[in-house]
Amino acid sequence: MTDRPTTGTHPLDHLVLPTGSLEVARARLTSLGFVVAPTGIHPFGTENCCVFLADGTYLEPLAIGNEQAAIDATADGNVFVARDRLHRDSRGDEGFSAVALGTDNADADHARFVDAGLSAGDTLSFSRAFTDTSGKSDTASFRLAFAATRGAPDAFLFACQRINAPMVDRTALQAHANGATGILEVVAISDQPAEQYRMISVAANDPAANGEGRTFLLPNATLSVLDAKSFTARFGIPAGSSTKLRFAAIVFAVRSIDVASSLLAANAIQHDIAGTDIVVRPASGQGAAFIFREIP
Repeated sequence: MTDRPTTGTHPLDHLVLPTGSLEVARARLTSLGFVVAPTGIHPFGTENCCVFLADGTYLEPLAIGNEQAAIDATADGNVFVARDRLHRDSRGDEGFSAVALGTDNADADHARFVDAGLSAGDTLSFSRAFTDTSGKSDTASFRLAFAATRGAPDAFLFACQRINAPMVDRTALQAHANGATGILEVVAISDQPAEQYRMISVAANDPAANGEGRTFLLPNATLSVLDAKSFTARFGIPAGSSTKLRFAAIVFAVRSIDVASSLLAANAIQHDIAGTDIVVRPASGQGAAFIFREIP
């Protein structure tokens, strides 16, 4: 398991992509050339079908598997489920709701969030079964601490401590036909960048951030915050209505842009070229713009 320190800037761990249907998400992600893991069931009503990358990060498409269990969990103070519901109520069942940052001490992160006035609620500990492509199963355990700004239900960040990493072989789950090997950048849109920079700097444990720039240099990826005009200029995608914070795009490293482009064409996936990037706009089961960039 990769060390995720409490001190120093936290690395990117994974991204949460709400969806109305894991079946739709699985089909969409497969058509984009990703290997999708077997369904994982949470003990509080949500379920996922993750995409694991060789750099240790992953995507977490998230659906409601048991509505009553999710309602009960929210009533019991489960912040993860409550924030998921806020995002769905605000933007619908398809989207990109959260960035998870790695840590080795979620309790320490929670204390920082409380001190900064940015805690979204109590920490959460849970375990779930994890199964690889061969059917081998083990238990994955996590402890989470949550950060958010008031009045901005569209997006949040949380510290993710991997208490127990399942002893299974993920090699097959990381062999993506599109050649994706990792996440280079996460892009958010905000019309209040100073406020959001403060939240992100606290969540990422990056006290050097001053809110004047546009990017956070995490140990393993970049997190960028753009205004709507800059986002559209960069990716050629309409940014939509003004928002305090909305995660909008994921930039993946791929081994060959030609291989990725050929696969998308063969699977009838509409895509555009922006400079040296391939841009795939959001669709059902794909809650963010996906950008593929060749990294030798």
